[in-house]
Amino acid sequence: MRKRILIVSAPIGAGHDGAAHELADRLRSHRVEHIDFLDLLPGRIGKRLCDAYHHQLEWAPRSWDWLLGALGSPALTALTVRASALACRGLLAVTGEDTDLIISTYPIASHATAHLRARGQLTAPFAVYLTDPSVHRLCVSPTADLHIAPNETAAAQARRFGARWVEIAGPLVGSAFRPVASVAEQIQARRSLGLPEHQRLALVVSGSWGVGDVERITHDVAHSGAAQPVVACGRNSALLHRLRHAGHPNVFGWIDDMPRLIRACDVVVQNAGGLTTSEALACGLPVVTYRCLPGHGRSNARVLAQEGLVPWIRCPEDLPAALATTPAPRHTAHRDPTFLLAELLGTTNLAA
Repeated sequence: MRKRILIVSAPIGAGHDGAAHELADRLRSHRVEHIDFLDLLPGRIGKRLCDAYHHQLEWAPRSWDWLLGALGSPALTALTVRASALACRGLLAVTGEDTDLIISTYPIASHATAHLRARGQLTAPFAVYLTDPSVHRLCVSPTADLHIAPNETAAAQARRFGARWVEIAGPLVGSAFRPVASVAEQIQARRSLGLPEHQRLALVVSGSWGVGDVERITHDVAHSGAAQPVVACGRNSALLHRLRHAGHPNVFGWIDDMPRLIRACDVVVQNAGGLTTSEALACGLPVVTYRCLPGHGRSNARVLAQEGLVPWIRCPEDLPAALATTPAPRHTAHRDPTFLLAELLGTTNLAA
């Protein structure tokens, strides 16, 4: 029987929406509705929240480190949880009585959902998908029936913050993100993108917003002698123009075919531990963290290194060896998240 499934995320970077889109695709045999949490907030609060976060990462990233740390205190977490109730009226309006399952990929949406549960206005099962390798206190809602974590460390952190039922699942990346089939396929990808065919290429990624110390990362990769940088600037057109003006030839804006770009390269350099990191690992490429973003970038870097997935390069002197010799990531076998959601609903396979 088809289920009505509500997935709530937010365009705060690409990770929350990316997970939601992939989950919706895997559950397409059901009535899936993808809701933007920011649209549920009164007036222009949602847009201002998104803009403030974007500008903070772009212009004052160290302040984000401080703010994230402060939000980890029980008092400020409680304040943020209470503020999430601003979205309850909008969330209740889209939920309806026929919703069979609610899934949140965005922390504040999780707490708004929890408010409705506490008031008895929502009875449908409620799952939280944790999108980052590390888990902040604000990402966990003890009211949720199920938290889906990407690794053992994240699962342990979620339990420590009060999650009741925590399971580990594979990353929510599309099937197009697969290892390159042959040298010929990689060369063809490079030709189609106008990239050098016979050089070692390091893909520099910094999320959909192109934030962080990207110019210094690109400079360091170019001067390492180990690889030539290929930079994905996301939607940051100003960054793209600055890099091209500085003489870097292989610089891209927004890329629609990210699987092809990843397979065209030999190693990925990332600074946040977000969605592109999972996509690169799914493609079988080695990934390194370098000049990571403060706050969640640093905490994700720590967990990825601890899990043995992505080494954290902390100084420029260590970068050449990492780009030249970093081994391919080890693979871990975890269940598809849809099987865990089916288990929550007491059925066999939601993706069928």
